[in-house]
Amino acid sequence: MSPKQSVASQPEFFVDRSLGPETTGVLRRLGWIVHLINEVFPNDAQGTADEDWIAYGVQRGWGLLSKDKKIRFRAEELLALSEQGKLFCLSSGNLLARVQAETFDRAREQIERALQRHEAGLYLVYNKGEIKKKWPSPSHRRGHSS
Repeated sequence: MSPKQSVASQPEFFVDRSLGPETTGVLRRLGWIVHLINEVFPNDAQGTADEDWIAYGVQRGWGLLSKDKKIRFRAEELLALSEQGKLFCLSSGNLLARVQAETFDRAREQIERALQRHEAGLYLVYNKGEIKKKWPSPSHRRGHSS
């Protein structure tokens, strides 16, 4: 959190089951405000469809964190994101919980800037702290050059 940023203005995030409580715990220790899916949905969120947890987080204005890269290919999940939701997905899901959290933390400034944009998006988060928008494709918004 930057010195000028208050806790009240700090963004909140909703964490998918794929990341789990250990990653969430590390993010919390790093100063992130995060809500874990199984803290909201019953039965450890076992029966919760991706589109349901995504819609829940989007309705609250939270950024979404996951490591399930396949979400970007599923119509129901993208529809749930389409109302200005922002999902940040690790580019590699085969990382220790601590490394997953540190990867998000390295990209924190870029993630927070993306949250300020008034459009939906699915971003991949890379280990060196960069993010790349994967949905909707940037080419969909570009005009044709003449």
